[in-house]
Amino acid sequence: MAHIYVYSPSGAVRDRAAFRRALRRLEAGGHAVEVDPAALASHQRFAGDDETRLAAIGRAAASGADIALTTRGGYGLTRLLPRLPYDAIAASVERGMAWVGLSDFTAMQMAVLAQRGTLTWAGPALMEDWATDTPDEITMACFDDLAQGVGEGTGWRLPLADLRAYPALAQAWHLHDAVLWGGNLSILAGLVGTPYLPAVVDGVLFLEDVGEHPYRIERLLTQLLLAGVLGRQRAILLGAFNRFTLTPHDRGFRLATVVDWLRAQLPDVPVLTGLPFGHVPTKVILPVGRRIEAVVQEREVLLFWD
Repeated sequence: MAHIYVYSPSGAVRDRAAFRRALRRLEAGGHAVEVDPAALASHQRFAGDDETRLAAIGRAAASGADIALTTRGGYGLTRLLPRLPYDAIAASVERGMAWVGLSDFTAMQMAVLAQRGTLTWAGPALMEDWATDTPDEITMACFDDLAQGVGEGTGWRLPLADLRAYPALAQAWHLHDAVLWGGNLSILAGLVGTPYLPAVVDGVLFLEDVGEHPYRIERLLTQLLLAGVLGRQRAILLGAFNRFTLTPHDRGFRLATVVDWLRAQLPDVPVLTGLPFGHVPTKVILPVGRRIEAVVQEREVLLFWD
């Protein structure tokens, strides 16, 4: 199907058996898989020191592959942003390469969009999705659509709470020509005030995060709100926020509380939930930096980019 270049720009891969299993699954799907020579490098918590990981990104850009796929997220790309090979990455995208990942990869996605207007894809990562006991069928189908160049859009079913919050949504909501952008909330908030956060106006911002308690999610959203980022959007799409633990001290403060609060701060910007994206088995693939159309039909949200 596709020539896939697997590289490690962030955290180190510790489970080598799972790594090999994930590669076999990619190959069993008909893909030609090329593994970067430093994919299993390790330095402290990183997949090699900064120079090693920068070189891996450069090799991915020069590989001629159809897809550059990260092994995993973690942490490490933010410290590389001033030195990324922006021109080489942009040139690879012009030749047809799709850079795919999530989590820490958001830092690189935002930076190349801000610095060069380069489009990337928010989607699965090798260890997150192919190394599991049973890879998710929807995630795999979305990836195969990208590999075949046939993906034209995606969609999901709105929770009933969203329709109660926006009763007119199902009858008349249609956005034209809006830039889709976003990714991991913690990474995005950490880029505020830097030249690596795109200045997107009238866009559709999607967000997800993992291991963050609802009050920390609210604090990160508040940072984007006070920085003026959220109020400049035409819609905000919330994906999965998971792997956190509530405590008795919360006294009913939960994720739904945060969503209600955010909607109250943004009366003119719809905040929609249920986007199947994040650190969850079922995830769609989203074009970061691409202009889209968005429409709600009854309870179905549909995004189109081709």
